[in-house]
Amino acid sequence: MNRGIFITFEGIEGSGKTTQGRLLAQTLKNEGFKVFYTYEPGDTLAGRYIREILLNSEIKITPLCELLLYFADRAQHIEEKIKPHLEAGFIVICDRFTDSTIVYQGYVRGISIDLIEELNKKLFSQFIPDLTVLLDCSASIGLGRNKKANKKDRFEMETLSFHEKVREGYLELAKINKERFFVLDATESINVIAEKIYKKVKSLII
Repeated sequence: MNRGIFITFEGIEGSGKTTQGRLLAQTLKNEGFKVFYTYEPGDTLAGRYIREILLNSEIKITPLCELLLYFADRAQHIEEKIKPHLEAGFIVICDRFTDSTIVYQGYVRGISIDLIEELNKKLFSQFIPDLTVLLDCSASIGLGRNKKANKKDRFEMETLSFHEKVREGYLELAKINKERFFVLDATESINVIAEKIYKKVKSLII
């Protein structure tokens, strides 16, 4: 590989995307591939401070402020970590990326999707994922998993209907971008899901 491969994981809260992203990264590393695992928001020094604001349910921010904070985090993230690793031939695996912004701030918060997509195009057009793995499950299942893990950030404190809209937004994006999205049933066992993702990714590498 000259340029690396860019893979993103998406899904509602509690869908298992972090677990599966890390499993994939470790499996590929074990096979000798150069792999870089990362996430949004917060995987840079500047991003950590942005993440604190974004996920703190006690800090009141407007949807537009939320959107711009995500873009600020992404701008730093791409320049500091994603771009260098792709240029060095790594397989970059990212937990959440631009699709999260379109879904959460567009479909659910109500900011113009056309505006979000136009900003994405102008700012980050060179960083469209080669593959987006969407782990799909009902909002009640996802929130139930997070409740057991005692997660309580801004988004996990939202209503069930909020998370149902998030799921609908992701499924709509998957229909629009069929070639890029790989949709999986997140209620299957961890090992079964991991094997399906691995096979899909290997088909891109070979």
